[in-house]
Amino acid sequence: METARAWVEPGRELAMVAGVCGRTEQAVAEATLARGLGYNAGLLSLAAMKGQSEDALIAHCEAVAQEIPLIGFYLQPAVGGMNLSAAFWARFAAIPNVVAIKVAPFHRYRTLDVVRGLVQARAEERVTLYTGNDDHIVLDLITPFTVPRDGVPVTVRFRGGLLGHWSVWTSGAVRMLELCKSAAKGSVVTAEMLALDSRVTDCNSAFFDVANDFHGCIAGCHEILRRQGLLEGIWCLDPNEGLSPGQKEAIDRVCAEHGDLADDAFVKAGLSRWLA
Repeated sequence: METARAWVEPGRELAMVAGVCGRTEQAVAEATLARGLGYNAGLLSLAAMKGQSEDALIAHCEAVAQEIPLIGFYLQPAVGGMNLSAAFWARFAAIPNVVAIKVAPFHRYRTLDVVRGLVQARAEERVTLYTGNDDHIVLDLITPFTVPRDGVPVTVRFRGGLLGHWSVWTSGAVRMLELCKSAAKGSVVTAEMLALDSRVTDCNSAFFDVANDFHGCIAGCHEILRRQGLLEGIWCLDPNEGLSPGQKEAIDRVCAEHGDLADDAFVKAGLSRWLA
């Protein structure tokens, strides 16, 4: 927060989101701390609540939402999440202090469950959807999701992304998001935009180490930042985390084949100033 407050650009304001996790007592304490520090919202992980009933999960979310505006987080099971029903997301979206949902199950059917729940809760005007599906970024951002309610079609869209993938090649991601926003406003999606989706997903397969069930997903992103000079190494907090066998070669391939999506020139131009 100190760094964010020191960053000033005329006409722009940063929205600050804190991660919130743990069982209810811990999560409430983290939300209270984040609010006290000036964070605008809390992104709530339910990983520590795995195995609990839907009623218990909703009670947990309601308790945290009393402390800070809440962003839901549908985390895929491969990295600690759980499968959650459309009924759960309807109840979650109905919580008054919920402001957004990060949809990251990496699963089309479960992504649709969130959309259905949001519409069922009649919360589509209040709760913003962000894609966290790093395997389907572009199509999430350009697709109109239409769900019938009371015999009337209701269309919702993802408004942006909260994506681990966007921790790298970030300048290029900003340009891509603007392209997606423009495409979403039109009535025709070009073949080029559809092709972009598959290219970005191919990059993600290497960064997130899909071949090894995402074991090297953090180290893979670190490797891109290391190559650009933003990190000195790819170390992770867990000493057992690192690049998987074959992951470096996969990253070499996508960097060569999709180099136009990278932001190497942008980083090189700013590196000495940023690291001064």
